[in-house]
Amino acid sequence: MLSQNQIAFKEWGAVCAALGQGLQSVIVRKGGIHEGQQGFRVEHREFWLFPTRFHQGAEQLQPEYSDLLTAPIAMEPASGKIMLALYAVVEKVLEIKTPSALPGLNSIQVLNQETIQQRFEYKNPGLFVLLIRAYQQSQPFEVENETRYAGCRTWVELSREFPTGNLTPVLTDEQFRQQQQAFEQIVV
Repeated sequence: MLSQNQIAFKEWGAVCAALGQGLQSVIVRKGGIHEGQQGFRVEHREFWLFPTRFHQGAEQLQPEYSDLLTAPIAMEPASGKIMLALYAVVEKVLEIKTPSALPGLNSIQVLNQETIQQRFEYKNPGLFVLLIRAYQQSQPFEVENETRYAGCRTWVELSREFPTGNLTPVLTDEQFRQQQQAFEQIVV
């Protein structure tokens, strides 16, 4: 793991909450408007999770996970700051190109089937599924929400690097191994 990092990955606050609670160890990504013709690419193997609140709603989550929207990480900070509490290390990347693989995602993440289907079909059919090991910072870093972070983009470079030395894994090794096995079953 890097000793410090200034790269962040924008993701819905509800998904960040699910990662922080150990409910999932995957990120399902299509890419933002600013990703251009080539779309999303895994440009970085480690990053801070940058919780966003745009374009997310309870109707896009599986019903049993709608309460994730009220988790602190999923709610807009009153101060106009971004709270960096989660760090991710990419373990594996899967690119799904056929819709027959989509139902397998239901059991390993919190987005509902319709949301997954919409992401898959947007522009060119396909999705990336990143298996990540999530780590948490006991005291989140508070970052100014600068205008340069705005827009539909995945990757942002923060104003400075933040240390990763005090991070602890969200899941035990055994819990992560179980989620990794569930991920690998959709690969088959």
